[in-house]
Amino acid sequence: MGSATESQGKPAAARLRQLLREGGKTRFCPGVYDGITARLALREGFDCLYMTGAGTAASRLGEPDLGLATMNDMVANAGMISSLDRSVPVIADADTGYGGPLMVARTVRAYISAGVAGMHLEDQVQNKRCGHLANKELVDEETYLTRIRAAVMAREEMRSVSGGAADIVIIARTDSIQSLGYEAAVSRLRNAILAGADVAFPEGMTSLEQCSRVCKDLAPTPVLLNMVAGGVTPDLSVPEANKMGFRIVIFPSVALDPVSEMVGNAMRELKKKQLPIVSDNRRQAGVKYLFNILGLEERIAFDAAAGGKSFANGA
Repeated sequence: MGSATESQGKPAAARLRQLLREGGKTRFCPGVYDGITARLALREGFDCLYMTGAGTAASRLGEPDLGLATMNDMVANAGMISSLDRSVPVIADADTGYGGPLMVARTVRAYISAGVAGMHLEDQVQNKRCGHLANKELVDEETYLTRIRAAVMAREEMRSVSGGAADIVIIARTDSIQSLGYEAAVSRLRNAILAGADVAFPEGMTSLEQCSRVCKDLAPTPVLLNMVAGGVTPDLSVPEANKMGFRIVIFPSVALDPVSEMVGNAMRELKKKQLPIVSDNRRQAGVKYLFNILGLEERIAFDAAAGGKSFANGA
């Protein structure tokens, strides 16, 4: 990665592009979906975060990933996550773009205004589903390419006004491998790249052979690998993905799965024992344990630096 001095002050999209230009490295992004998961990821020092659409639908709506989250739902969440640390780029799920070319353009403008560094658009129908569920329906290739072209056009319009701050990375995703086959999926991605996409995202690869071929077949375009726990794609570590040539690996369920299991266990314990589970960290630090993760000390310091007196005696 470039030096802190080189990166300081750059728009998030420019920093993401810088990460993608660094040859031989594979960036890996934890999937986050709310303020707490984003703060926890930031605390660990990841180069980039990924806002998962499935996690957004689950956390904001309490719904499965079946295309129920609207553009407004997604933009609000992506903007909140992006605002927590402007020095760390956020890649966000943008589903199908939420409509025709005009709506795709509106989506791109909204993501740019929210501070998102990269976004992916797919070729499923409007009432889409998680890429690792069965029986996905696709739009025809020309409709898919129209989405990509509209996204590129909207970005260029925004760049003419806002410069590098609007240079969002457009990631073309195809869900066609399972229904149309590997070769057809690669063809779709090649055409999406010709239409102006920056990164290729072959969703739902089902074999190590496909994973090992795809980066060569799409070279020199950077390729993103989606590692969904329990999904249809074989499990690969980041070093293994790096050897295959992937430039980005996202882990959408890294927070969602343990949270659902651990919170479920906590609820069962409360129901059974009528007393909540309390961790050793929480016992020692009290409520400040969580608040410190969320930036309590930084907020108090900011208040004092501005001349505020609210926390003069501590908190």
